[in-house]
Formats: sequence, C-alpha cells, structure tokens
Amino acid sequence: MVAALELYLDPDATRRIRVLWEALEVEGVQSMRSLWEQRHRPHVSLAVAPRFNPEQVAEALRGMVVAAPLGLDFQHAGQFVGRVLWLGPAPTPELLTHQRMVYERLTAAGIGLAEHYQPGRWVPHCTLSMRVPNALMAAAVRRCLEVLPLTATVVGAALTDHARDIAHPLP
Repeated sequence: MVAALELYLDPDATRRIRVLWEALEVEGVQSMRSLWEQRHRPHVSLAVAPRFNPEQVAEALRGMVVAAPLGLDFQHAGQFVGRVLWLGPAPTPELLTHQRMVYERLTAAGIGLAEHYQPGRWVPHCTLSMRVPNALMAAAVRRCLEVLPLTATVVGAALTDHARDIAHPLP
C-alpha cells in the first residue's frame, strides 16, 4: 500500500465520479469504490510515498494552503501501465505550480516521494480502477467518456494511508 497527499473535489464532481465508479462496476470493472472498505473518495494525489509520518508532513507544509481552491477541468481518460484507468484534468500552470510547491516542501524536509510524482513527470489524475481487465478496457473507457468534460473545484486535502487507517485533514 501507499500513502498519499490527496486533493478532494467539490460535492457535484465527487458525486459524478462515484456514479462513474458504479457504472464501471456494472461493466465488471472493480472501481475504487470497492477498495479499502469503501473509504476511498475521488481525489487527485499531489504526492505519494510508501509511508508518511503525519507530523513530519504537517511541519513541512506549515503555512501552506494545500487545499487551494484550484479549478480542475477533467478532459480526458487515460491508462497507466498495469491497467490503471483514470480521468485527467488539464495540467494548468496553477495546478502544476501547486504540486511543485508541495513536492519541494516535502522533499526539502527529507520525505522520500515516489519518483513519478516529481515535477515534470507527474501526471495529474483521478484514479478510477487499479486493474481493468484487458477485455473490458474499451467498455470502461467508453463509460469514462460519457462523463467528460467534468469541472471540479478543490475543496479539501488530507494525508491518507488506508492500510494504516490514517486520514489527516490538511489546510
């Protein structure tokens, strides 16, 4: 399992993504709804690590508004190696700058982050499914396209590690 610094979406966008999770389940694709005893909520991760020390992260981000009211415009569906399906917001300068600031503060504090979250490599995304069966990928992508475009506003942030039952809200 991994720990993540997550940005949460406004209620309407959250509802629409949860409806998409349900539609994927109907197609036979295990969505994020099914993971971690349904504690998962739609989000965009700014940073990921094998583990986080909540106090160390809070200190590194002191004085920063992690839950900046960024506007997100989800315009595309994508797939990562390993059959991970996601919706992607446009990588606006504001979003990329915000993620870079978070990344730089965490790494300056000696917090080791996943390599693919480095600025310039990070792909902003909201994961929908971790393992889409190859035979169902086309149907899953069609379901995703039915909800796009989707606009959202960031309304909250938290440090999470579901394996360790950690969910610390961040400012």
